[in-house]
Amino acid sequence: MFQINETFAAYSELFMLLAAGTYTVAFLAFAWDMATSGGRTARADAARSEGRRAPGARDASSAAWAERALEPAAAAAAVGSGTGAAASSADAGTAGNGTAGNGTAGEGAVPGAGAVVADPGLAYTGTRRAARTGVALSVLGLAIHAAGVLTRGLAAGRVPWGNMYEFCTTGALLVVAVFLVVLIKRDLRFLGTFVLGLATVMMVAAAVSFWTPVGHLVPALQSYWLIIHVSIAVLSSALFTLTFSMAVLQLIQGRREARIAAGGADRGGFMRLVPSALTLETLAYRINTIAFVGWTLTVMFGAIWAEKAWGRFWGWDTKEVWSFVIWVVYAAYLHARATRGWTGARAAWLSIVGYACLIFNFTVVNMYFSGLHSYAGL
Repeated sequence: MFQINETFAAYSELFMLLAAGTYTVAFLAFAWDMATSGGRTARADAARSEGRRAPGARDASSAAWAERALEPAAAAAAVGSGTGAAASSADAGTAGNGTAGNGTAGEGAVPGAGAVVADPGLAYTGTRRAARTGVALSVLGLAIHAAGVLTRGLAAGRVPWGNMYEFCTTGALLVVAVFLVVLIKRDLRFLGTFVLGLATVMMVAAAVSFWTPVGHLVPALQSYWLIIHVSIAVLSSALFTLTFSMAVLQLIQGRREARIAAGGADRGGFMRLVPSALTLETLAYRINTIAFVGWTLTVMFGAIWAEKAWGRFWGWDTKEVWSFVIWVVYAAYLHARATRGWTGARAAWLSIVGYACLIFNFTVVNMYFSGLHSYAGL
Protein backbone atom coordinates (compact mmCIF):
# COMPACT_ATOMS: atom_id res chain seq x y z
CA MET A 1 0.00 0.00 0.00
CA PHE A 2 1.16 3.52 -0.78
CA GLN A 3 2.96 5.23 2.09
CA ILE A 4 1.42 8.59 3.03
CA ASN A 5 3.92 11.40 2.45
CA GLU A 6 3.62 13.65 5.51
CA THR A 7 5.95 16.29 4.03
CA PHE A 8 3.70 16.86 1.03
CA ALA A 9 0.70 16.82 3.37
CA ALA A 10 2.21 19.63 5.45
CA TYR A 11 3.01 21.66 2.33
CA SER A 12 -0.56 21.18 1.12
CA GLU A 13 -1.94 22.62 4.36
CA LEU A 14 0.36 25.64 4.03
CA PHE A 15 -0.59 26.23 0.40
CA MET A 16 -4.30 26.02 1.23
CA LEU A 17 -3.88 28.60 4.00
CA LEU A 18 -1.96 30.96 1.74
CA ALA A 19 -4.54 30.53 -1.03
CA ALA A 20 -7.39 31.37 1.34
CA GLY A 21 -5.54 34.50 2.48
CA THR A 22 -4.88 35.59 -1.12
CA TYR A 23 -8.52 35.03 -2.07
CA THR A 24 -9.59 37.17 0.89
CA VAL A 25 -7.43 40.08 -0.28
CA ALA A 26 -8.72 39.63 -3.85
CA PHE A 27 -12.29 39.72 -2.51
CA LEU A 28 -11.55 43.01 -0.75
CA ALA A 29 -10.04 44.43 -3.97
CA PHE A 30 -13.16 43.54 -5.97
CA ALA A 31 -15.39 44.96 -3.24
CA TRP A 32 -13.39 48.22 -3.25
CA ASP A 33 -13.71 48.38 -7.03
CA MET A 34 -17.49 48.05 -6.86
CA ALA A 35 -17.74 50.71 -4.18
CA THR A 36 -15.45 53.31 -5.75
CA SER A 37 -16.17 52.77 -9.45
CA GLY A 38 -19.92 52.87 -8.81
CA GLY A 39 -19.57 56.18 -7.00
CA ARG A 40 -17.54 57.71 -9.82
CA THR A 41 -20.12 56.53 -12.33
CA ALA A 42 -22.92 58.18 -10.37
CA ARG A 43 -21.04 61.49 -10.21
CA ALA A 44 -20.30 61.31 -13.93
CA ASP A 45 -23.98 60.73 -14.70
CA ALA A 46 -24.97 63.69 -12.55
CA ALA A 47 -22.47 65.85 -14.41
CA ARG A 48 -23.79 64.75 -17.79
CA SER A 49 -27.35 65.46 -16.77
CA GLU A 50 -26.30 69.05 -15.97
CA GLY A 51 -24.57 69.46 -19.32
CA ARG A 52 -21.03 69.32 -17.97
CA ARG A 53 -18.37 66.66 -17.37
CA ALA A 54 -17.30 65.80 -13.86
CA PRO A 55 -13.53 65.99 -13.17
CA GLY A 56 -11.83 62.62 -13.32
CA ALA A 57 -14.96 60.89 -14.60
CA ARG A 58 -13.06 58.42 -16.76
CA ASP A 59 -14.41 55.20 -15.37
CA ALA A 60 -15.45 51.72 -16.36
CA SER A 61 -18.92 52.73 -17.52
CA SER A 62 -17.82 55.29 -20.12
CA ALA A 63 -18.46 52.90 -23.01
CA ALA A 64 -21.99 52.27 -21.81
CA TRP A 65 -23.03 55.66 -23.19
CA ALA A 66 -22.05 54.56 -26.68
CA GLU A 67 -24.67 51.82 -26.44
CA ARG A 68 -27.68 54.05 -25.64
CA ALA A 69 -29.59 53.05 -28.75
CA LEU A 70 -29.60 49.35 -27.85
CA GLU A 71 -32.97 47.89 -26.94
CA PRO A 72 -33.26 44.97 -24.49
CA ALA A 73 -33.57 42.39 -27.28
CA ALA A 74 -30.41 43.69 -28.92
CA ALA A 75 -28.68 43.67 -25.56
CA ALA A 76 -29.47 40.00 -25.08
CA ALA A 77 -28.31 39.15 -28.57
CA ALA A 78 -25.05 41.06 -28.07
CA VAL A 79 -23.98 38.72 -25.29
CA GLY A 80 -23.27 36.13 -27.94
CA SER A 81 -24.91 34.88 -31.10
CA GLY A 82 -26.06 31.33 -31.50
CA THR A 83 -28.86 31.20 -28.95
CA GLY A 84 -31.37 33.50 -30.52
CA ALA A 85 -34.30 31.37 -29.42
CA ALA A 86 -33.31 31.67 -25.78
CA ALA A 87 -32.73 35.40 -26.09
CA SER A 88 -36.08 36.01 -27.77
CA SER A 89 -37.81 33.90 -25.14
CA ALA A 90 -36.19 35.98 -22.41
CA ASP A 91 -37.13 39.21 -24.20
CA ALA A 92 -40.76 38.22 -24.59
CA GLY A 93 -41.22 37.00 -21.04
CA THR A 94 -39.17 39.56 -19.18
CA ALA A 95 -41.23 42.44 -20.45
CA GLY A 96 -44.19 40.91 -18.69
CA ASN A 97 -42.28 40.55 -15.45
CA GLY A 98 -41.17 44.13 -15.15
CA THR A 99 -37.43 43.59 -15.31
CA ALA A 100 -36.88 44.90 -18.80
CA GLY A 101 -40.27 45.74 -20.11
CA ASN A 102 -39.94 49.41 -19.30
CA GLY A 103 -38.00 50.01 -22.49
CA THR A 104 -35.03 51.38 -20.62
CA ALA A 105 -33.53 48.27 -19.10
CA GLY A 106 -31.28 47.96 -22.12
CA GLU A 107 -27.66 48.88 -21.57
CA GLY A 108 -26.52 52.49 -21.65
CA ALA A 109 -29.84 54.24 -20.97
CA VAL A 110 -29.90 58.03 -20.85
CA PRO A 111 -29.97 59.56 -17.34
CA GLY A 112 -33.49 60.24 -16.26
CA ALA A 113 -34.89 57.77 -18.80
CA GLY A 114 -33.80 54.48 -17.23
CA ALA A 115 -31.17 52.51 -15.37
CA VAL A 116 -27.56 52.89 -16.46
CA VAL A 117 -25.89 49.49 -16.69
CA ALA A 118 -22.75 47.94 -18.13
CA ASP A 119 -21.96 47.15 -21.73
CA PRO A 120 -24.32 44.40 -22.96
CA GLY A 121 -21.50 42.72 -24.86
CA LEU A 122 -19.51 42.37 -21.61
CA ALA A 123 -16.51 44.01 -23.28
CA TYR A 124 -13.64 45.49 -21.33
CA THR A 125 -13.90 49.29 -21.05
CA GLY A 126 -12.19 51.97 -19.01
CA THR A 127 -9.57 51.66 -16.31
CA ARG A 128 -10.41 50.02 -12.99
CA ARG A 129 -7.22 49.54 -11.04
CA ALA A 130 -8.84 47.86 -8.05
CA ALA A 131 -10.53 45.32 -10.33
CA ARG A 132 -7.26 44.63 -12.13
CA THR A 133 -5.61 44.11 -8.75
CA GLY A 134 -8.39 41.70 -7.80
CA VAL A 135 -7.87 39.69 -10.99
CA ALA A 136 -4.09 39.57 -10.46
CA LEU A 137 -4.52 38.39 -6.88
CA SER A 138 -7.06 35.79 -8.02
CA VAL A 139 -4.52 34.38 -10.50
CA LEU A 140 -1.88 34.28 -7.78
CA GLY A 141 -4.28 32.62 -5.36
CA LEU A 142 -5.28 30.07 -8.00
CA ALA A 143 -1.63 29.11 -8.59
CA ILE A 144 -1.04 28.65 -4.85
CA HIS A 145 -4.34 26.78 -4.50
CA ALA A 146 -3.44 24.44 -7.38
CA ALA A 147 -0.13 23.69 -5.63
CA GLY A 148 -2.10 22.81 -2.49
CA VAL A 149 -4.41 20.42 -4.33
CA LEU A 150 -1.48 18.87 -6.22
CA THR A 151 0.62 18.26 -3.09
CA ARG A 152 -2.44 16.79 -1.36
CA GLY A 153 -2.76 14.30 -4.19
CA LEU A 154 0.96 13.52 -4.12
CA ALA A 155 0.81 13.00 -0.37
CA ALA A 156 -1.98 10.44 -0.72
CA GLY A 157 -0.81 8.89 -4.00
CA ARG A 158 -4.26 9.38 -5.60
CA VAL A 159 -6.63 12.02 -6.90
CA PRO A 160 -7.53 14.31 -3.96
CA TRP A 161 -11.31 13.80 -4.10
CA GLY A 162 -11.92 11.23 -1.39
CA ASN A 163 -13.75 13.24 1.29
CA MET A 164 -15.58 16.52 1.93
CA TYR A 165 -12.38 18.45 2.63
CA GLU A 166 -10.83 17.43 -0.67
CA PHE A 167 -14.07 17.90 -2.62
CA CYS A 168 -14.57 21.38 -1.14
CA THR A 169 -11.02 22.59 -1.80
CA THR A 170 -11.06 21.22 -5.35
CA GLY A 171 -14.49 22.78 -5.91
CA ALA A 172 -13.23 26.20 -4.78
CA LEU A 173 -10.26 25.79 -7.14
CA LEU A 174 -12.53 25.16 -10.13
CA VAL A 175 -14.90 28.01 -9.20
CA VAL A 176 -12.04 30.50 -9.39
CA ALA A 177 -10.51 28.80 -12.44
CA VAL A 178 -13.75 28.93 -14.45
CA PHE A 179 -14.24 32.58 -13.46
CA LEU A 180 -10.74 33.51 -14.64
CA VAL A 181 -11.06 31.55 -17.89
CA VAL A 182 -14.29 33.38 -18.76
CA LEU A 183 -12.55 36.70 -17.99
CA ILE A 184 -10.30 36.11 -20.99
CA LYS A 185 -13.20 36.85 -23.34
CA ARG A 186 -15.84 38.62 -21.23
CA ASP A 187 -15.66 41.27 -18.54
CA LEU A 188 -17.27 39.48 -15.60
CA ARG A 189 -15.30 41.38 -12.98
CA PHE A 190 -18.61 42.49 -11.47
CA LEU A 191 -18.88 38.87 -10.27
CA GLY A 192 -15.50 39.04 -8.55
CA THR A 193 -16.92 39.97 -5.14
CA PHE A 194 -19.36 37.06 -5.24
CA VAL A 195 -17.00 34.46 -6.71
CA LEU A 196 -13.99 35.24 -4.52
CA GLY A 197 -16.27 35.60 -1.51
CA LEU A 198 -17.75 32.16 -2.09
CA ALA A 199 -14.31 30.67 -2.75
CA THR A 200 -13.05 32.12 0.53
CA VAL A 201 -16.06 30.72 2.40
CA MET A 202 -15.45 27.30 0.85
CA MET A 203 -11.79 27.34 1.85
CA VAL A 204 -12.59 28.41 5.41
CA ALA A 205 -15.35 25.80 5.70
CA ALA A 206 -12.97 23.12 4.42
CA ALA A 207 -10.30 24.08 6.96
CA VAL A 208 -12.61 24.58 9.94
CA SER A 209 -15.49 22.11 9.49
CA PHE A 210 -14.38 19.50 6.94
CA TRP A 211 -10.67 19.07 7.56
CA THR A 212 -9.53 15.47 7.25
CA PRO A 213 -5.95 14.18 7.48
CA VAL A 214 -4.46 12.64 4.38
CA GLY A 215 -5.43 9.00 4.14
CA HIS A 216 -6.24 6.15 1.81
CA LEU A 217 -9.53 5.74 -0.02
CA VAL A 218 -12.19 3.38 1.27
CA PRO A 219 -12.49 0.24 -0.93
CA ALA A 220 -15.67 1.41 -2.68
CA LEU A 221 -13.89 4.53 -3.98
CA GLN A 222 -10.86 2.70 -5.34
CA SER A 223 -11.99 2.83 -8.95
CA TYR A 224 -11.25 4.80 -12.09
CA TRP A 225 -14.90 5.90 -11.93
CA LEU A 226 -13.90 8.22 -9.10
CA ILE A 227 -11.96 10.37 -11.55
CA ILE A 228 -14.76 10.41 -14.12
CA HIS A 229 -17.72 10.84 -11.78
CA VAL A 230 -16.29 13.32 -9.29
CA SER A 231 -14.42 15.52 -11.80
CA ILE A 232 -17.63 16.17 -13.76
CA ALA A 233 -19.59 16.74 -10.55
CA VAL A 234 -17.09 19.31 -9.27
CA LEU A 235 -16.96 21.17 -12.60
CA SER A 236 -20.76 21.27 -12.83
CA SER A 237 -20.97 22.55 -9.26
CA ALA A 238 -18.49 25.31 -10.11
CA LEU A 239 -20.65 26.41 -13.06
CA PHE A 240 -23.77 26.36 -10.88
CA THR A 241 -21.91 28.60 -8.42
CA LEU A 242 -21.37 31.19 -11.17
CA THR A 243 -25.01 31.13 -12.23
CA PHE A 244 -26.11 31.43 -8.59
CA SER A 245 -24.10 34.65 -8.35
CA MET A 246 -25.66 35.90 -11.58
CA ALA A 247 -29.17 35.06 -10.35
CA VAL A 248 -28.68 37.09 -7.17
CA LEU A 249 -27.37 40.07 -9.15
CA GLN A 250 -30.23 39.66 -11.62
CA LEU A 251 -32.79 40.05 -8.83
CA ILE A 252 -31.03 43.15 -7.49
CA GLN A 253 -30.65 44.70 -10.94
CA GLY A 254 -34.23 43.89 -11.91
CA ARG A 255 -35.61 45.69 -8.85
CA ARG A 256 -33.34 48.65 -9.51
CA GLU A 257 -34.49 48.91 -13.12
CA ALA A 258 -38.16 48.69 -12.10
CA ARG A 259 -37.71 51.34 -9.38
CA ILE A 260 -36.00 53.77 -11.77
CA ALA A 261 -38.62 53.14 -14.46
CA ALA A 262 -41.28 54.08 -11.92
CA GLY A 263 -39.53 57.38 -11.27
CA GLY A 264 -37.65 56.36 -8.12
CA ALA A 265 -34.12 57.31 -7.17
CA ASP A 266 -31.11 55.25 -8.23
CA ARG A 267 -29.58 54.08 -4.93
CA GLY A 268 -27.39 51.27 -6.26
CA GLY A 269 -24.35 53.03 -7.67
CA PHE A 270 -22.26 49.85 -7.85
CA MET A 271 -24.96 48.17 -9.93
CA ARG A 272 -24.05 50.54 -12.78
CA LEU A 273 -21.05 48.26 -13.35
CA VAL A 274 -23.35 45.24 -13.76
CA PRO A 275 -25.18 44.36 -17.01
CA SER A 276 -28.96 44.57 -17.23
CA ALA A 277 -31.14 41.91 -15.63
CA LEU A 278 -31.96 40.58 -19.09
CA THR A 279 -28.28 40.19 -20.02
CA LEU A 280 -27.53 38.41 -16.73
CA GLU A 281 -30.50 36.10 -17.18
CA THR A 282 -29.52 35.15 -20.73
CA LEU A 283 -25.90 34.43 -19.81
CA ALA A 284 -26.91 32.44 -16.70
CA TYR A 285 -29.33 30.38 -18.80
CA ARG A 286 -26.57 29.42 -21.22
CA ILE A 287 -24.14 28.45 -18.48
CA ASN A 288 -26.85 26.51 -16.63
CA THR A 289 -27.51 24.57 -19.82
CA ILE A 290 -23.88 23.43 -19.93
CA ALA A 291 -23.81 22.69 -16.18
CA PHE A 292 -27.03 20.69 -16.46
CA VAL A 293 -25.51 18.45 -19.11
CA GLY A 294 -22.56 17.90 -16.77
CA TRP A 295 -24.85 17.07 -13.83
CA THR A 296 -26.81 14.64 -16.02
CA LEU A 297 -23.55 12.84 -16.79
CA THR A 298 -22.71 12.92 -13.08
CA VAL A 299 -25.91 11.06 -12.21
CA MET A 300 -25.52 8.61 -15.10
CA PHE A 301 -21.89 7.77 -14.35
CA GLY A 302 -22.72 7.51 -10.65
CA ALA A 303 -25.35 4.90 -11.46
CA ILE A 304 -22.91 2.92 -13.60
CA TRP A 305 -20.32 3.05 -10.82
CA ALA A 306 -22.94 1.96 -8.27
CA GLU A 307 -23.72 -1.12 -10.36
CA LYS A 308 -20.05 -2.07 -10.48
CA ALA A 309 -19.53 -1.41 -6.75
CA TRP A 310 -22.79 -2.64 -5.22
CA GLY A 311 -24.48 -4.63 -7.96
CA ARG A 312 -27.37 -2.22 -8.63
CA PHE A 313 -27.75 0.98 -10.64
CA TRP A 314 -30.10 2.80 -8.27
CA GLY A 315 -31.02 2.16 -4.65
CA TRP A 316 -32.67 5.39 -3.46
CA ASP A 317 -29.80 6.09 -1.11
CA THR A 318 -30.11 9.61 0.40
CA LYS A 319 -27.23 10.93 -1.72
CA GLU A 320 -28.75 9.45 -4.86
CA VAL A 321 -32.15 10.97 -4.07
CA TRP A 322 -30.78 14.47 -3.58
CA SER A 323 -28.61 14.25 -6.67
CA PHE A 324 -31.79 13.43 -8.56
CA VAL A 325 -33.65 16.31 -6.84
CA ILE A 326 -30.95 18.72 -8.07
CA TRP A 327 -31.33 17.34 -11.58
CA VAL A 328 -35.12 17.78 -11.46
CA VAL A 329 -34.93 21.39 -10.21
CA TYR A 330 -32.51 22.48 -12.92
CA ALA A 331 -34.44 20.51 -15.55
CA ALA A 332 -37.58 22.36 -14.45
CA TYR A 333 -35.69 25.65 -14.67
CA LEU A 334 -34.52 25.00 -18.23
CA HIS A 335 -37.89 23.68 -19.37
CA ALA A 336 -39.94 26.44 -17.74
CA ARG A 337 -37.77 29.19 -19.12
CA ALA A 338 -37.57 27.77 -22.64
CA THR A 339 -41.20 26.69 -23.10
CA ARG A 340 -43.40 28.21 -20.40
CA GLY A 341 -42.21 31.80 -20.35
CA TRP A 342 -40.68 31.63 -16.87
CA THR A 343 -38.30 34.54 -17.21
CA GLY A 344 -37.20 37.40 -15.00
CA ALA A 345 -37.37 36.97 -11.24
CA ARG A 346 -39.11 33.57 -11.39
CA ALA A 347 -36.29 32.04 -13.41
CA ALA A 348 -33.68 33.56 -11.08
CA TRP A 349 -35.39 32.18 -7.98
CA LEU A 350 -35.65 28.72 -9.51
CA SER A 351 -31.92 28.79 -10.25
CA ILE A 352 -31.23 29.84 -6.65
CA VAL A 353 -33.40 26.99 -5.35
CA GLY A 354 -31.38 24.54 -7.44
CA TYR A 355 -28.14 25.83 -5.95
CA ALA A 356 -29.60 25.63 -2.43
CA CYS A 357 -30.37 21.94 -3.09
CA LEU A 358 -26.78 21.48 -4.27
CA ILE A 359 -25.41 22.97 -1.04
CA PHE A 360 -27.83 20.90 1.06
CA ASN A 361 -26.71 17.74 -0.73
CA PHE A 362 -23.05 18.50 -0.11
CA THR A 363 -23.29 19.61 3.52
CA VAL A 364 -26.35 18.27 5.36
CA VAL A 365 -26.69 14.98 3.46
CA ASN A 366 -22.98 14.19 3.74
CA MET A 367 -22.75 15.10 7.41
CA TYR A 368 -26.02 13.91 8.92
CA PHE A 369 -27.41 11.12 6.73
CA SER A 370 -25.83 7.69 6.77
CA GLY A 371 -25.81 5.46 3.73
CA LEU A 372 -23.61 3.86 1.12
CA HIS A 373 -22.30 7.31 0.14
CA SER A 374 -21.03 8.21 3.61
CA TYR A 375 -17.58 9.38 2.54
CA ALA A 376 -17.45 12.72 4.37
CA GLY A 377 -14.37 11.65 6.29
CA LEU A 378 -15.54 13.52 9.40
